[in-house]
Amino acid sequence: MNDQSPQTQAVTGKPAKKAPPAAKPKARPPASSARPKPRHFGILLSFLLLVLAPLGVAAIYLHESARNQYASSVAFTVRREEQPSAVDILGGLSNLSTASSSDSDILFEFIQSHELVAKIDGTLDLRQIYSEPYGSDPVFALKPDASIEELLAYWQRMVRISYAPGTGLIDVEVLSFDAETSKRIAEEIFSESSRMINQLSTIAREDAMRYAREELNDALQQLSNARQALTAFRSRNQIVNPDADIQVQMGLLGSLQQMLGSELIDYDLLRHNARENDPRVVQSERRIEAIRERIRQERLKFGNGSEENVTDDYADVVAEFERLTVERRFAENKYTSALSNFDSARANAQRQSRYLAAYVQPTLAESPEYPRRGLILGLCALILFGSWCIMVLVYYSLRDRR
Repeated sequence: MNDQSPQTQAVTGKPAKKAPPAAKPKARPPASSARPKPRHFGILLSFLLLVLAPLGVAAIYLHESARNQYASSVAFTVRREEQPSAVDILGGLSNLSTASSSDSDILFEFIQSHELVAKIDGTLDLRQIYSEPYGSDPVFALKPDASIEELLAYWQRMVRISYAPGTGLIDVEVLSFDAETSKRIAEEIFSESSRMINQLSTIAREDAMRYAREELNDALQQLSNARQALTAFRSRNQIVNPDADIQVQMGLLGSLQQMLGSELIDYDLLRHNARENDPRVVQSERRIEAIRERIRQERLKFGNGSEENVTDDYADVVAEFERLTVERRFAENKYTSALSNFDSARANAQRQSRYLAAYVQPTLAESPEYPRRGLILGLCALILFGSWCIMVLVYYSLRDRR
């Protein structure tokens, strides 16, 4: 390009000078061929030692030393059988069989409990069963001198439980080194679980019957005390029924009052027609006096000898009698209700029962399913390779920071 414009060339009359050409950048020399360095051999060696070697050892162990394990499955649920009563049959409101989720929850915990392991160990000798291949397979076998806690931890590895809380269904898979042994352990689990459910059912029935029986005994004792108190009242007052007694006494007093009225009229008529010393007048006066004395004596029977307190004394007697009668009726009603509850509890105890229903009986395996060698090797390879990659990345990260 020209550094001078056409106007400048016209003024000076000289041609413009050309700019020198730009210098070309120098090309870099070609890269030398990559050569392995000591760190590359170190990484390769670490891959062999940390990944391939352990994986090879695991493969050899799984295929040469690990004993085959056979699985036996059993599945069951807790059922409650309820025989419908006549009212339920007519109404159509009862269910013949229902599942109990709470009992299934208890059973789920029981299968994993120390108690069940101890019982089955006493029956089948679990330590001997699971420690038999320990010499050749220490990884998957149990130590011969294992404690009960170690046996329980190993049991939870070898007995796998699947439980659906909503349905109450329990699936149990039992592993051991022999197919027959696995089936025997599964049968023992089902047997002990059934025994435990029956025990719970028995306890529930006994509790219901005990409460109903205690209530009935209390009601019977209260009724007996009320009757004894009423009997003592009648013996003390010599009155069977104050209401009936007052009716009789009032009837007798009424009759005496009528007789007294008739005698007074006859006495008045006799006084008008007879002399004063007439024997008939004297006889009439004696009869009137006798009737009045009888009336007074009958009135005294209502009290304790004083005519002024007759009404109050009889009112107290009637009030006490009514109180004792009410207590007796209340005790009778309570006894009737307690007796009905006792009969109902006994009927429910007889017609309700929990039982363990197995919808899959213990199975006998024909081929080993465990240990799953391919899966275990794959997991080992994944873990070892991932750990090795992390170590290499950490190494290069530290190297780049130098």
